[in-house]
Amino acid sequence: MLSVAQLRSLGVPPSTITKRCRPGGPWRRLAPGVVLLGTGEPTRHQLLQAAVAYLGPESVITGIDALRAYGVRLPPPTAVGALVAAHRRLTPPAFVTVERTARLPAPVTLEGVPYAPPARAALDAARRETDLDLIRRLLTLPVQEGLCDLRELRDELETGNQRGSAAVRAQLRTLTRTDQSDLRRTARQVIRHCPLPPPRWDTTVFTRDRRRLGSVDAWWDEVGLAWSIAPVDVGSERDRLALTAAGVVLVRTTPSLVRHHAEFVIAELVRGFRRAAGRPRPHVVSEARVAA
Repeated sequence: MLSVAQLRSLGVPPSTITKRCRPGGPWRRLAPGVVLLGTGEPTRHQLLQAAVAYLGPESVITGIDALRAYGVRLPPPTAVGALVAAHRRLTPPAFVTVERTARLPAPVTLEGVPYAPPARAALDAARRETDLDLIRRLLTLPVQEGLCDLRELRDELETGNQRGSAAVRAQLRTLTRTDQSDLRRTARQVIRHCPLPPPRWDTTVFTRDRRRLGSVDAWWDEVGLAWSIAPVDVGSERDRLALTAAGVVLVRTTPSLVRHHAEFVIAELVRGFRRAAGRPRPHVVSEARVAA
């Protein structure tokens, strides 16, 4: 599969290209300016190459084709989904569906084809679907494959195109609640195997004059030890700074560590408890978590 420009740069005259692409000829035009050097049906990869060759450098393959390139097991879609810069106006061939965007993502190039990052690809695919089970699958599979997490999907959904997002938003809320519930169950199992007294769960820590310091997932009040299970973001970093400034010993753990490396988490909590017990308890109070 080559573009007409590539063929001409190789010395093939325009008349020869036209002749060979006529009905019954040995070549086939897949898109304006894009030629398949054969008469058989193009492979999926050739269709992706043809889409990029036609759309040019300001284009990115997204949706199911991008997820498939990352290893997610999904059947190929009817049309190749592609993103192009918002200012472009073009009429793509029938096998390509184009979405213009002001947020053209930095591509991940695999085998010469530029793909949208996993979270963007999953949401672009999900927004085009109406079947709720398929939407849920498109959101779940990339997370299960470790390509992205639910926070990345939520962030992308909030900053991206809102067209067709209502059903996606509802499914993502369901997945988030399920994920958080599963994570809390796993965290409690970890603590049951931890040689520490039981903590308080879902706690907000305050100064004695009721200034909020931060919310934590588990709290050992007797020594002032806090455990937070969350990816690092602006909110969690703000809480960390406030808690540690008040003298709280804070152990922060990612959800992935809780799920897959319980022994490491237990060791970190034990070290944190010993450190907290080895210094005066900070002058803080706690209660069941309240809204920030």
